[in-house]
Formats: sequence, C-alpha cells, structure tokens
Amino acid sequence: MMKHLTTLLIYLLIGYLCPSTSMAQDTIQAKSFVRQNDSLVNNFRLEHKKQDSLFRMNKSVINKGAPVSTPDKKETDQTKIIKTPIDSLKEDTTQFSAKKLFENFEQKVTNKPKDVFEVISVSKIFWTIILLLFGYYFIKLVIKILDIVSERSARFRITIKGIIPVFRIVFWAIIIFAIIKGIYNPPFETVIAFTASVGIAVGLAAQDLLKNVFGGMALLLDKPFKVGDKIDSGKYYGEVIEIGLRATRLVTADDSVVSVPNAELVNSSVSNANSGELNCQVVAEIYLPIDVNTFKVRQIATESAQVSRFVYLNKPITVLFFNEVKERRSYLKMRIKAYVMDIRYEFQFKSDMTEIVIRELLKEGLISKDELF
Repeated sequence: MMKHLTTLLIYLLIGYLCPSTSMAQDTIQAKSFVRQNDSLVNNFRLEHKKQDSLFRMNKSVINKGAPVSTPDKKETDQTKIIKTPIDSLKEDTTQFSAKKLFENFEQKVTNKPKDVFEVISVSKIFWTIILLLFGYYFIKLVIKILDIVSERSARFRITIKGIIPVFRIVFWAIIIFAIIKGIYNPPFETVIAFTASVGIAVGLAAQDLLKNVFGGMALLLDKPFKVGDKIDSGKYYGEVIEIGLRATRLVTADDSVVSVPNAELVNSSVSNANSGELNCQVVAEIYLPIDVNTFKVRQIATESAQVSRFVYLNKPITVLFFNEVKERRSYLKMRIKAYVMDIRYEFQFKSDMTEIVIRELLKEGLISKDELF
C-alpha cells in the first residue's frame, strides 16, 4: 500500500518540477494509480468487515457462556488497532482523490494550451500580411538587382546567379520564423502538434509536390548544376535560368522557356556542359568524301575555329575524323571540337565554324558542291 502511495507522490513531484510535460500522459498515469489505490482500500475494508463480523460472533458466544461483565480492555485495544488504519486510509484516499489530483495538475502546469482566439487575432493577421508582402517585394527587388549586376559582368555572371536560389529560400525561412515567433509565439507543444498534423495532411494530399520540393532542396545542396549552366536533361537542352522549389526552368536553343520538375532531374541523368564555368565545348560536324586530303582539311578546320570571334583560345582545338556509311556510301565525318568564350554564344560559334570551313574547302578545291552531304 505504502509502495503505491510513494510512487504516486514521486509522479506528482515530477509533474511539479517539469510543468511542460504532456498533461495527457500525467493524467493517464495518475488515473491508473488512483484506481489501484481505491482497489487496495476496498480490499482492506472488506478484510476489516470480515474480522469485525468474526469478532462480534466470538463476543456473542462468550457473552452467552459467561456471566455479564465489563468489556475486556484487550478487546477494546484490538478494535482501536483495526479502526486506526482504516481512518488513516480514508484521510489518504480523500487527500489523493482524482478530483484533487487534477486540480493540483492544473495549478502546477503553467504552459497550458492557449485558446484559438488568444493565438489568432485581427492585429496579428494584419501584421502577418504586412510581413509577407514585405518579404515578397524585398526578395523580388534583390533578385532583380542581382540579375542586372550579373548580366553586366560576364565573368561573375554564373557565380552571382548561383546565389539567387539560396538567398530566396533563406530569406523566406527568416520571414516565416519571424511571423511564428514574433507575432503569434505559440507554445512549443502547439507548434509540434500543428506541424505533425499539417505534415500528415500535406504528405497525403500532395505527394508529388513534396517530391519536387525535396528534389529542389537536393539540387541546391548537391549542386549538380547552377543557375547559368547549360544542361541536358534527356528531353531538353538549355541554359538554367531558375532553380525553384517545384521546378527548374531552362531556356532552349529556340528561345523557349521549359519547366522541368525537380524530382525528374534528381532521378535521371543530367549532362552539364560547363559545370559553373563561362566557357564550354562546342562540336561542329561536317561530312566529307572518303578520299579527301585529311591533312589539309584538318589545317583549314583548325584555322577556321581560331579566327572565329566567339572562340576561347585558352583551351585546345581538336579535329577528328570518323568513317560512316550512309545510303550505301562511305563518308568521312569530321568533328571540330573547340571552346566558346561564353555559353550563350554556343550555337553562333557552331554556325560560324561550319560556314568558314565549308567556304574554305570549296575555295581550295578540296571538295565540290555535289560531294557535300
């Protein structure tokens, strides 16, 4: 009996020292101990009634067989000994009743859940809207300034553009934290419960959206490409102009803007043409007759790439020949590999090399118009 009462006192002491502990768990434990206490008291009362009835029966038998005399002092002492623990148990059960236990819990727990109207009010909603609008227009202004600065500096364009998605996510996180902590300031238990409920609801309703959001975060952390890189996703090839939480936007060769879901980019192979550098390799292909003089053709192709106004001369120029069969005829496929000084001039550089090489080959008489494939 005393063991259970001691355990109950220990739990009450823990509840007093840790007011932020969940009330639901403490209440369930308190109820279980009160029930155990009540059952023990009832068992004890039952045993006392049995002993009391036996005592009365023995007393009546003694009174019938013996002359009437005053009550024995020993019997009176035994009755007092039996009644004393019962009275003390009654006081104990009154002291540790469920009603008083819950009243003590309510007095000791300071961080009670607040009423909805205490957390949300018209003024708080107003300041929330003000902060959201401020964050939206401020982020838009900063991104616009960074875009202008990056376009004016070709050398640091890719570096500056790579800062934009990180800045957007970090600043939005600061705005949301300021709204939750500075305006509403809900209890920690409320934040945990609300986050869990919203997480379950959103996770069930928007699985594809969450895949793209986590994909966007993975792209920003892993950095397989940056804003300004030329990538090939398998379906589309173009310059990355934005890495958002849901999709990545590309500008293709025909000046079309394509949005590719982030989950698709994370789960597929992506080819990066420049990997954060301003220059990238450009390949031009020309089909030539099988008996052409490859030495002179290689010399003309190399000089044609060198004289282009888009060439990046700090990296080597390579000319390769491959044998291919088309329409039952054998051809030499010449591939000119050179680097463009800016990835935005990739297709202009490719066109420039092709035009110069063909013009010079016709001029030197190495090929004829009928032999061009």
